Amino acid sequence: MNRRNFIALLGGAAAWPLAARAQQPAVPFIGLLNGQSSTGFLPAFRQGLSEAGFDEGRNVAIVYRSAEGEAERLPALAAELVRLRVAVITAVGGDNSVRSAKAATTTVPIVFTTGGDPVEIGIVASLSRPGGNVTGATFLGSTGAGKQIGLLRDIVPRLTTIGVLVDPVSVAAAATLTRDVQRAAEAAGIKAVVAEVSSERDLDPAFARLSEQRVDALVFTGIVFFNRYLDRMVALTAQHRIPAIFTNRVFPAAGGLMSYGADANDAYRQAGVYVGRILKGDKPADLPVMQATKFVLVINMKTVKALGLVVPPGLLAIADEVIE
Repeated sequence: MNRRNFIALLGGAAAWPLAARAQQPAVPFIGLLNGQSSTGFLPAFRQGLSEAGFDEGRNVAIVYRSAEGEAERLPALAAELVRLRVAVITAVGGDNSVRSAKAATTTVPIVFTTGGDPVEIGIVASLSRPGGNVTGATFLGSTGAGKQIGLLRDIVPRLTTIGVLVDPVSVAAAATLTRDVQRAAEAAGIKAVVAEVSSERDLDPAFARLSEQRVDALVFTGIVFFNRYLDRMVALTAQHRIPAIFTNRVFPAAGGLMSYGADANDAYRQAGVYVGRILKGDKPADLPVMQATKFVLVINMKTVKALGLVVPPGLLAIADEVIE
């Protein structure tokens, strides 16, 4: 589904009068609260719903609400979904989505996806017993911090200083990921230089600082902000000739060097499964937060050559995808 059609669908859903909805078949409504504009997660989410016995347009309907990257819109959108009496709210596209949903209701079940630690960022009480009306799935990126640095070291043998570019959107999650990267770098005897950005206008100064610090490679912490400015990220890493690693394949697919991280699509699929289970009567408090078990390595060989790097044959052999 392209962005234009997605926005049209949002407008159509917003225009449905309650009386008209009452005339529709009695199917449950899922409120999908998206902090970003991307809809790439939808196929995986729908797959999970289908595995649980629900198909959009057949026995379930989805009300889409997107903040288009403007976090300040999320509280009003979450409150609107509650007023529409949706059966479940699915919160994606950043931790602000689930926070807004939690603030809007303590009774409507909420299923989230996050790239951070949901306990540390205050979404649930624990992974095994989330408690309350919230559960979901995490494609926790921190578990891959040491591996990311190791992968960069494989293709940048003289790696002594690494840059850490911090995603400002999910503040708590970014702090956790940054800490884990710093610890992994210290354990490997590598100096870490942190550059924080709070808006698009901070990107050029941040990369200029990293270049001045002569960083040998770069790690991105988080994905929400950087996904929004993905093409700019790719262009800046190429301009400054900094080998960089991201947490998912959108970066190398857009021309970046490589990515290593949890399979986010599996988290979205699991979110769909959980929504289906809740529609069948399960309670969020009884559904443990699912954690990523599959990690994916993607390498863009064109960018490897452009940066004058060499990928060891053993690393190519274990890559899940090589983009030529």
